[in-house]
Amino acid sequence: MKNLRIYSSSNIIRKKKLHQYVKFVTQDLNLSLRSLEINFIDSETIKEINKNFLSHDYSTDIITFNYSDSQNIIDGEIFISVDDAKENAKKFKVKFQEEIGRLVAHGILHLIGFDDTTTDQRKKMKNQENQLLKKNKFILLR
Repeated sequence: MKNLRIYSSSNIIRKKKLHQYVKFVTQDLNLSLRSLEINFIDSETIKEINKNFLSHDYSTDIITFNYSDSQNIIDGEIFISVDDAKENAKKFKVKFQEEIGRLVAHGILHLIGFDDTTTDQRKKMKNQENQLLKKNKFILLR
């Protein structure tokens, strides 16, 4: 996918597999990909981004910036904390690559208008993440 860029200083991130995963997820959701940049960073960097852009003084596992004016067109950036993803994988007893897949799906869902502010929104979003992971995680885990 020429409109997808993945940046990571860590070799733990399998870029080719992520490209395939994003392709399948966007196809499953019938989305057009204008531009997507996925950045894998450390917890300190995501904390700085969170503070500077969202006025939250704490680390988080993912931050998404949406530049699209359509819910069918992906145009945005996703920042994922590798440190937080590792902690999540341990906490939820899943493989690291599966947690990365969940976070990427989560970010894509934010880019098409899903929100996770309320309990109902979180439940709906989590269900959609689970469906996408169940259908596509084989790409990340093979």
